[in-house]
Amino acid sequence: MGRTIASGAPQVMTKEWTPVRITNPDGAGPCIILCDHASNFVPDGFGTLGLKDSDLQKHIAWDPGALGVSAVMSRLLDAPLVESCVSRLIIDCNRPLNAPDLVPSLSEVTVIPANENLSEAARQERIKLSHRPYHAAIEALVEKRKAAGKPEPVFVAIHSYTPVYRGVERPWHIGIIHDADERIAAPLIAGLQAPGRYNVGINEPYSPADRVYYTLERHASAHGMPAVMIEIRNDLVTTAQEEEGWGELLSALLNNITKGL
Repeated sequence: MGRTIASGAPQVMTKEWTPVRITNPDGAGPCIILCDHASNFVPDGFGTLGLKDSDLQKHIAWDPGALGVSAVMSRLLDAPLVESCVSRLIIDCNRPLNAPDLVPSLSEVTVIPANENLSEAARQERIKLSHRPYHAAIEALVEKRKAAGKPEPVFVAIHSYTPVYRGVERPWHIGIIHDADERIAAPLIAGLQAPGRYNVGINEPYSPADRVYYTLERHASAHGMPAVMIEIRNDLVTTAQEEEGWGELLSALLNNITKGL
């Protein structure tokens, strides 16, 4: 059945677990919500990857709060939500296949024993297990929407990040990550900055140069479709109420932005 070690409300995985889940696939809104690091689930056969259960609760295994915010946005924007249901410590679905951290042997300061000296066969098995199904599901969803005559989607990837990384504090409440296409990012940044309440990181704490933009590069940028990556500091999404609040705020801004496209 595998392991899901989560703080807060547990994620229930049955024996018939799936590597990817799509919620509201026929949503009529213009957005597609992506959650690359939704889960810390480790399938059978991997044990705990040589880690303590407490390590699998940490950000190294998933993006706490990201799925909750994504679910709120899916509901309010009537948008499909695509989530990876496998921990990024098995394989990171938001990395290209040639990335050195596709299967991380070191995450932040934590060594992942089961990922050290991984054979090519084992690496390919993990690609088949999670990475390939996740991206195939996104591609199939886009094709289905195209066949139904819907306009090109706006891709919104939801992530969370730690308030302190390797001893360095990160002051931003939220980060908006984008490439040269600023159709969504620029008005979203302006909308978040307008109330004066939020310290908004612009391509902070990450940028596409850090190789964290792969999913959006593959499914949006490569096809000229608009996209944005949203990073919320994870100490601000520790409760369902906080997840709801961020989901409502971001949905309201995106609803106005997409009307103007």
